[in-house]
Amino acid sequence: MNAIAPAPETLWTDIGAVTDIPRRGARRVPSPQGDLAVFRTGDNEVYALYDRCPHKQGPLSQGIVHGRTVACPLHNWIIDLATGHPTGADAGKGCTPTARVEVRSGRIFLGLAR
Repeated sequence: MNAIAPAPETLWTDIGAVTDIPRRGARRVPSPQGDLAVFRTGDNEVYALYDRCPHKQGPLSQGIVHGRTVACPLHNWIIDLATGHPTGADAGKGCTPTARVEVRSGRIFLGLAR
């Protein structure tokens, strides 16, 4: 008999105001699971990915945000902020894990498993 493990409990952490991150910018946030990159798009959307490109582990928090993608600063791979998947010619070559993120009353909350 296979038992279904309960979903891990989520710990929501307030990491600051949305306005603390410039539009088309990012902020690196350390976590027990590894550094995260929290992005704010030009349209004021917020996404969170682990701060490493699937190609050569480049720090995505130092990349350039275009729409809903970020360009890795090492080799210019374009990563979709919503899925963590590379786009264009590099599609299907790996993935950067995403993290749960919510904006509540102008504050950014990261959802991490305990």
